[in-house]
Amino acid sequence: MNLTSWPTGMRVIVRRERPHPGAQLRITDPDGLCYTAFAIDTRPGGPGRQHADLELRHRRRARAEDRIRAAKDTGLTNLPLHELDQNRIWQAVVALACEITAWAQMLAYTDHPARRWEPKRLRLRLFSIPAARARHARRTVLHLPAHAPWADLLCDGLTRLRALAVPG
Repeated sequence: MNLTSWPTGMRVIVRRERPHPGAQLRITDPDGLCYTAFAIDTRPGGPGRQHADLELRHRRRARAEDRIRAAKDTGLTNLPLHELDQNRIWQAVVALACEITAWAQMLAYTDHPARRWEPKRLRLRLFSIPAARARHARRTVLHLPAHAPWADLLCDGLTRLRALAVPG
């Protein structure tokens, strides 16, 4: 492999680790271990430049890219309006939807795989369940169909969110 075109000081850091529960292994993963590699031109040594710090910085960037992908799936792919200010409002609404979805997943589904579902899967399984809203005894009641396959999961999540302490 010819690396003469790479910048001076460029390194590739490779990490071998056990896969997390539920991870899909590839045919190229020997002995059931996952290999992660990334290229970097920051030199080690000094504060914040140890291998562990460099890897943490790389993983944080990957999380940010995951959030950008989720925002695109939520409605940021195409700006539907014609004027700049209208599209700024659209972007604010998409950002708010992403934040609400992320917090709801984190708080409502602490021990269920739904905590890691992408927006498309959430929309397909939870957000598309038909419901009827009714008022009874000064309370709002949500009637969900009993035959919906993910209705129990949605009810459990809503119950957990309601059980949280109200701030203030």
